Amino acid sequence: MINRYSSRRESLSGSLLNKKLKNAKSYDRIAGYFSSSILEVAGEEIEKIEGKVRVICNSGLDERDVQTAKLAKNAMRKEWCDFKPEELPGSSHRFKKLYELLSSGKMEVRVLPDKKFGLIHGKAGVITMTDGYKTSFLGSANESKFGWDLNYELVWEDDSKEAIDWVQEEFDALWNDKSAIPLSDFVIEDIKRISERRVIESVEEWREKDDVEVPSTAVESPVYREHLGLWEHQKYFVDLAFRDHKKSHGARYILADQVGLGKTIQLAMSAQLMALYGDKPILIIVPKTLIWQWQDEMNTLLDMPSAVWNGKVWVDENGFEYPNRGLEDIKKCPRRVGIISQGLIVAKSPIIEHLLSKDYECIIVDEAHRARRKNLGEGKEHLSPDPNNLYEFLLEASTKTKSMLLATATPIQMYPIELWDLLNILSQKNDSVLGSASSYWRKRSKIAYSLNLIMGKEKMEFFNPENWEWIRNPFPPAHENATFASLRMKAGMKDHEFVYKKSFIELTRGEAQRIGVLLTGDFYAKYNPYIRHVVRRERKYLEETINPETNEPYLKRIDVDLRGEDDEALVLSSYLKEAYEYAEDFCIELGKRSKSSGFLKTLLLKRIGSSIEAGKNTGLKMLNSWNTSFDEISEEIAEEEEEVKIESDIKNLTPMETELLERYVRALETSEATDPKYDKTVELLRDENWIERGTIIFSQYFDTAKWIAENLSKEFDGETIGLYAGGDKSGIFIDGVFKRKDKEELKAMVKSRDLRILVGTDSASEGLNLQTLGSLINIDLPWNPTRLEQRKGRIQRIGQVHDTIFVYNMRYKDSVEDRVHNLLSQRLRNIYNVFGQLPDVLEDVWINVAIGEQEKALEIIDNVPEKHPFENRYNMGVEHIDWESCSEVLDKKEKREFLKKGWIRCMNV
Repeated sequence: MINRYSSRRESLSGSLLNKKLKNAKSYDRIAGYFSSSILEVAGEEIEKIEGKVRVICNSGLDERDVQTAKLAKNAMRKEWCDFKPEELPGSSHRFKKLYELLSSGKMEVRVLPDKKFGLIHGKAGVITMTDGYKTSFLGSANESKFGWDLNYELVWEDDSKEAIDWVQEEFDALWNDKSAIPLSDFVIEDIKRISERRVIESVEEWREKDDVEVPSTAVESPVYREHLGLWEHQKYFVDLAFRDHKKSHGARYILADQVGLGKTIQLAMSAQLMALYGDKPILIIVPKTLIWQWQDEMNTLLDMPSAVWNGKVWVDENGFEYPNRGLEDIKKCPRRVGIISQGLIVAKSPIIEHLLSKDYECIIVDEAHRARRKNLGEGKEHLSPDPNNLYEFLLEASTKTKSMLLATATPIQMYPIELWDLLNILSQKNDSVLGSASSYWRKRSKIAYSLNLIMGKEKMEFFNPENWEWIRNPFPPAHENATFASLRMKAGMKDHEFVYKKSFIELTRGEAQRIGVLLTGDFYAKYNPYIRHVVRRERKYLEETINPETNEPYLKRIDVDLRGEDDEALVLSSYLKEAYEYAEDFCIELGKRSKSSGFLKTLLLKRIGSSIEAGKNTGLKMLNSWNTSFDEISEEIAEEEEEVKIESDIKNLTPMETELLERYVRALETSEATDPKYDKTVELLRDENWIERGTIIFSQYFDTAKWIAENLSKEFDGETIGLYAGGDKSGIFIDGVFKRKDKEELKAMVKSRDLRILVGTDSASEGLNLQTLGSLINIDLPWNPTRLEQRKGRIQRIGQVHDTIFVYNMRYKDSVEDRVHNLLSQRLRNIYNVFGQLPDVLEDVWINVAIGEQEKALEIIDNVPEKHPFENRYNMGVEHIDWESCSEVLDKKEKREFLKKGWIRCMNV
């Protein structure tokens, strides 16, 4: 029998589904999009069904997203969060009911990619009653009363065997399809969280809570709702830093995670929490090339406003500039969080005195290893440090802030004492780090000995009373060991006290016995200040360590198939090789008379080492404009490089330099040979099919990136080639024609796989996540080794589709890059495995090789220690921390408005 229903003719609230479901034994349902459909299915009578409810929905998942369970979970999580279920008004009752149905197993949901069968518009179902009677329906039916009352609905019910079998067959085909995946655990648990959700209306209310929760500010931020949240090791650090910040001595840490493990988001989230918790400003000091990336990442991932000092004025997250009356207005940052360039400190800008006149809640320094002593060297550990400008500034700034976080992947560049220098910065006016002024850990005469003690190179006799001096100041916190807790309690020490007052001869027998237990328990290796204040996790450790909560590694292992090594340098044709030799001669000539930075003297070699196109552009510009428009050239350089100090002695070219430049340009213009880097790129994309895997192509320079993108678009007919660059230079090439697009559009195209080839510059790509691309081509090799690892980190990250990523490093045969590669390979075969990355000081090796000073280059390489002095002792900083279930959340608008208060206003809160 067929029954027809129309909401135009009658009220349907109780006509069909709710009435039928009251006495139902089971229910199979074909629904629409899973995010909204599962709420509809959790209708008013669904829980009264005796048996199981099965619902098949569709989604925007790509078929490739469901190739593995992990990928499917991540993709489903993203789609669920895009639905913004937490913003649905008055839905907590329905969420609670839905969670009960799903968690009890009474309702089972599977999700299909909509490209598999197309978007599910047709809704249908089969209802089986307790007495065995069955009926089926087709139409725009919603189980919810909301749907019946507000929508125009049409439903046909048919209880004939033919109709029931037909609908059941359709359901079974969808339900049993191999690409149908179960609703993810995250979605189910998030439904529970939203059912219990409570909004904290103000920052003041949030602060007043007995135990201020970290996740209440994080769990509904974009990094969780638009991305995949934080890894466990990242949550661990944020939790650690904020927990210490709430104490009187504040948080004092060096975050030394290996490159690619997400230091920026850890530091930024820590800064946000501290800014909300306290009333003083936050100052973030980063390299010039990263200031805008920091601001963008905080805004897009944490919904966190900030301002950048561009050298003249403050610029907020919307690009609005705040006019000022002079340099002293740097103290009037319009946001609670201000970001400045490290270069201002290095150059001893007049703004320094104004910055040091303020007190801060927290100061964060990225690439902190650049704060170094000038008098480094073997056997010089006992000397008082001769600090460079950054080191000197941070020593004073440390006394002006409650908390300080220093970030660097290479805290030790060459000598272990470099790590002591960073701890020395943290320890100013703060006994929690190296103890009081009388501490053995601070004494210059004992620094070398202390480093040897903790590295196991020196041993102190068990009965030597000096052991107690190393233990008592700073005395470790109670949470590190039960013995410390017991001794602290007995001595009446408070958490903010770090000096045990009794001397060795004043210790009781019981206290001395406890100290003996500490020494036999390897105190120097496990409880020293370095271990306490350096947080370093390595990718290998996180990939191999199992999270007991999930029984999976903390980080998914992604192998790297590295190409372009050994004897795979690309051979230049005769004219191109001749041009390269002229460039080398030019740089050597320039170096003879100039005291300018090594970078500027080797500029031409860096550019031609990137691509013939970049080399030709730079040669022409130098030849035609070097003497007349040097400042303009310098400005262009500064856009893509770190701070470069340019001396006047380099401005005017000599006749010999001019002649070499002319020969160089003539050789490049005469040659009709194709750049071998371009030919190799095409070979990898076409012949080795990297285009199907998706490929990111990196260069240091925009002209190289644009040249590659434009030519590839002509090579691959109809293929869209993305260009990801700074400012408004981003866009796509199709058949050689450029169309401007912003970065967000390009990211979306990569994610949807509409863009298989993306060409990007280093300066634009910090924070860029490219999990859908499976291969990477380095058109050039940056002379700063850290950048190579940062590039790889764009695809070697959580959510990567492939178990193995392909990486090809390109270099011309007999170029500076090739010669440095050979030197490093000969002298430091294992250096990469030891450090996790090459130390930044090796950038000087490239410069020395370029200007013909190979002996100096070898000397630098030979000074790099063969073994990391602290090896893997810092890898314990990770454990499961549950943020995802947090149901109390700080109001988003309130949080953002609070962080928009400037430095003057925030002091008056």
